[in-house]
Amino acid sequence: QVQLVESGGGLVQPGGSLRLSCAASGFTLDYYIMGWFRQAPGKEREVVSCIRSNDESTYYTNTVKGRFTISIDNAKNTVYLEMNSLKPEDTAVYYCAASSGTWGPWIIKRSSYNYWGQGIQVTVSS
Repeated sequence: QVQLVESGGGLVQPGGSLRLSCAASGFTLDYYIMGWFRQAPGKEREVVSCIRSNDESTYYTNTVKGRFTISIDNAKNTVYLEMNSLKPEDTAVYYCAASSGTWGPWIIKRSSYNYWGQGIQVTVSS
């Protein structure tokens, strides 16, 4: 059974850091593209960052470039999102997702992903 389980969310003050983890089971990440998306209240779910497991190519949306880092540990079948210099506008439910497709402009689209985690809350507030 395919499963993605996120962990590491919570409440943090502006300027603080969090590291999200996404543990995959039921399949191996070796040939997948892994993505982190987020959805704030009243807004559409948007891509945050993506990584291709076989060569660790990465993508970041402009609003998180220089602050967030995506990484993958194939031995642990886990993908991470290191979030630094957090801002109140980063507050959202964060979702991990896996795509068996190819790398291209479409990786920023929700429809490109086969599997999704249940989501985890990240709140940035003083």
